[in-house]
Amino acid sequence: MSLVRLNIKGISYSQTQNGAYALILNEVDGDRKLPIVIGAFEAQSIAIALEKEIRPPRPLTHDLFKNFADRFDIVIKQVIIHKLVDGVFYSSIICERDKIEEIIDARTSDAIALALRFQAPIFTYKNILDKAGIYLKINPEDEDNAEHDSILVDELIVEELETGSASSDGYKAKSIEELNSMLEEAVASEDYEKAAKIRDEISKR
Repeated sequence: MSLVRLNIKGISYSQTQNGAYALILNEVDGDRKLPIVIGAFEAQSIAIALEKEIRPPRPLTHDLFKNFADRFDIVIKQVIIHKLVDGVFYSSIICERDKIEEIIDARTSDAIALALRFQAPIFTYKNILDKAGIYLKINPEDEDNAEHDSILVDELIVEELETGSASSDGYKAKSIEELNSMLEEAVASEDYEKAAKIRDEISKR
């Protein structure tokens, strides 16, 4: 499978969903965008890394990781968004130390926050971009596409939240025993987002 390089176009804040952000990745040799819904903390960390002039008084979590890696001569060579399952992107961080490469699994938002700090390239596979890539600009001749972009990003975030809500509704018909079993399976497969939703349903009971 061929890799496609991505750049960060920016971070869009939802005008309708409080606290929801979309990270917009841009295909380097094309017009498609890859939007990824991320949390507020990760959005802040990525925004700070993009704005070189902003330096927090104390290191954020991703800055701490960078300081730690620098101290032990660990370099991030690249980040690859390698899988898309049920709307969730999975990423790998390719690291190198003493000329030995290691592959580390990571959340996409964390991987990109670190890639920025190491000035490492970001890639995805062509089939993922074919599946999830979109064209944000409705009218290329329109000089002001910001409003269109905002509307489409809002639609994306609403769809993501509604999908999560629909998934939660599906847990209501399950017994406590079934939910506990599903929770164990989700943790074992490292699907922590699903595990959190199941845990919330158990807590409601």
